[in-house]
Amino acid sequence: MKIIAFTGAGISKQSNIPTFMERPDVREKLFRSYAEKHHEEYNEVIRQLKANMNGAKPNDAHKALAEYNIPIITMNIDGLHRLAGSDALELHGGLPEDDEMDKAYSLYNKPVLYGDPAPNYQKAYEMVYDLEPGDVFIVVGCSFHTAIACDLREVASSRGAKIIEIQEDAAHNVRIVLEELIKK
Repeated sequence: MKIIAFTGAGISKQSNIPTFMERPDVREKLFRSYAEKHHEEYNEVIRQLKANMNGAKPNDAHKALAEYNIPIITMNIDGLHRLAGSDALELHGGLPEDDEMDKAYSLYNKPVLYGDPAPNYQKAYEMVYDLEPGDVFIVVGCSFHTAIACDLREVASSRGAKIIEIQEDAAHNVRIVLEELIKK
């Protein structure tokens, strides 16, 4: 049985990182067109995002996925999977390094903005397409608000994989689900 995890903002909420749904003022500025027209304002938004994530630590959901060596596809840009020890496929890139902050508006994949190509989407589809009947696709803290989140669920379902949704209390429930799955 193969297990793949697909994670969104809900997994990091318990690490005190606000979701974009809770921050529409930020989300509306994460467009390539905004970055190109409003360099300083965009750079400030990225500084705020970075400040929100500075000091954040992986919670038990991140740690459990790493301990069980579960392949991860994530929409998050917070780097918490990496900090927990996982090699996650980051669909939306990461954040600029400190020495790149003044030119954040000109960077690509740091993070992937609305209107930018998302180079890891194809890899995500390939990972999920490799699922077979009896495999498991665990969705942790992902809404249905983005096309990729809906598409990957549909691909997993079409491949016959069991889809397990963990939308609440990921820091507690991910380990419980993994322990149940691994026992079988």
